[in-house]
Amino acid sequence: MSPIISSSELRNLSAENLILLDARVGKDVHQTYLEKHIKGARFIDLDKDLAEIGEDAAFGGRHPLPDITKFAETLSNLGVSEDAHVVIYDDKNGANAAARAWWMLKSFGLQNVQVLDGGFQAAEKNGLEFSSGEETFEKSSVIKKEDWLLPVKALETIENELLSHSSTVVDVRDAYRYNGESEPIDLVAGHIPGAINIPFSENLDENGNFLKSEILKQKYTELLKDKPQHLIIHCGSGVTACHTILALNYAGFPIPDLYVGSWSEWSRREGKEIAREV
Repeated sequence: MSPIISSSELRNLSAENLILLDARVGKDVHQTYLEKHIKGARFIDLDKDLAEIGEDAAFGGRHPLPDITKFAETLSNLGVSEDAHVVIYDDKNGANAAARAWWMLKSFGLQNVQVLDGGFQAAEKNGLEFSSGEETFEKSSVIKKEDWLLPVKALETIENELLSHSSTVVDVRDAYRYNGESEPIDLVAGHIPGAINIPFSENLDENGNFLKSEILKQKYTELLKDKPQHLIIHCGSGVTACHTILALNYAGFPIPDLYVGSWSEWSRREGKEIAREV
């Protein structure tokens, strides 16, 4: 199954076990969901459901993964069963939280998980049916899992991999943040020394849709030529990094490792070197 689904494909989908998840973020986002969402979609919260935010971002970053047993409870509360076909959307072309939810569901062991190409805007443009208020659905049985299935890396591992030149660490933030020109979210501008910059926005075309899989394949093959094949992807807080992981999977590459703590952890950790291009 492709990790990307178009709004026209979604419209024609008739799977009985289909579950839509609305993963938009922002101020009063639940109220935004209540006012208008794709009919049948269930709301999932980045800060409460897709992360377990700690007291100190220097240890884990701004959006650490929740305990897997807590995420299992979240899925149960959303009515997500092991055989569910889950389609997730946000309003930032998958870069807000839809791709993070996709990564977590795949890492939890669900097979049929997709992100809606173009997100909420594409659904509006292509005439999908919308609704308001809360949706009614039944909870599912709690799925028992011991640990995440997809690989994650810790800060210390990132350091060792870069020192040994055994991995390619990709920073997917905008170039101005990577370069150290300014930093709108975290405390310090710059990047992890040795990391390369491939902004996640380059996964998209001028209309905000994912580039064709073959174009992404050619693009990343060229960008990563002559670099260590083992990839570790990071961003500001481990959310938009999943957008590039999704794009790489869509392009036919193996799913790379995720550094969840990302720049929000590295830049706050005492004694860590910071690189700038300015």
